[in-house]
Amino acid sequence: MAARPPGGGDTEEPEAIEFGIAALDARLDEADVSFPATAAELRDALGDQEVPYDAQGRSIALADALDRVPKREFENETTFLDAMYPVFDEARREERGVIASLRDALPF
Repeated sequence: MAARPPGGGDTEEPEAIEFGIAALDARLDEADVSFPATAAELRDALGDQEVPYDAQGRSIALADALDRVPKREFENETTFLDAMYPVFDEARREERGVIASLRDALPF
């Protein structure tokens, strides 16, 4: 016999947490940005907001993230997001620490 799932009347799904490229993409949609664009134009349009780069809510200032990208001009939004991905990935890896790295190395 199976147990009934807990009730509570709340059928709404929890909100998704946006971070990294998804969070930056959402900010682009809200800002007045047109492509092609330079890093300076993007900084002006988006401001110096913090962009979360992991599910724990750690974030990086957009100006700092743009400074880490060697490319200064972006043909379209996809090119910009592709250039920003390694910045968020590197920030996640830097923050993980030794214990998390060891955990990832274990086979279970």
